[in-house]
Amino acid sequence: MNKDTIFIHGLEIKTVIGVYEHERHIRQTVLLDLDMTLSTRAAANSEDLRYTVDYASVSSRLTAYVESTDYQLIESLAEQVTGLVLREFAVEEVRLKLSKPGAVKNAANVGIVLTRSRQ
Repeated sequence: MNKDTIFIHGLEIKTVIGVYEHERHIRQTVLLDLDMTLSTRAAANSEDLRYTVDYASVSSRLTAYVESTDYQLIESLAEQVTGLVLREFAVEEVRLKLSKPGAVKNAANVGIVLTRSRQ
């Protein structure tokens, strides 16, 4: 199989996330960088969106999902996001970098990187 990557980087979403009491009552920004592996050859040859991943649909779905969640750990949110993408979109592998800017004083960003596949 050809391995191509469709990506969405810098998807900014507000959600309730955090373990501390003050975090449980506010919406914070998380940033998603998503790399989705699949073969895009059929789409390239046919110019048919059915043979690839519609990044607008993925972005909309992830925004709706993440906005509706209430996780304490970014690890939990990241696991659920990668699972959703694998279940709902025709991709073989997902690499997700989920960042929580401003979570740690003097750090521009903190987060997690996960790679999950269908296998």
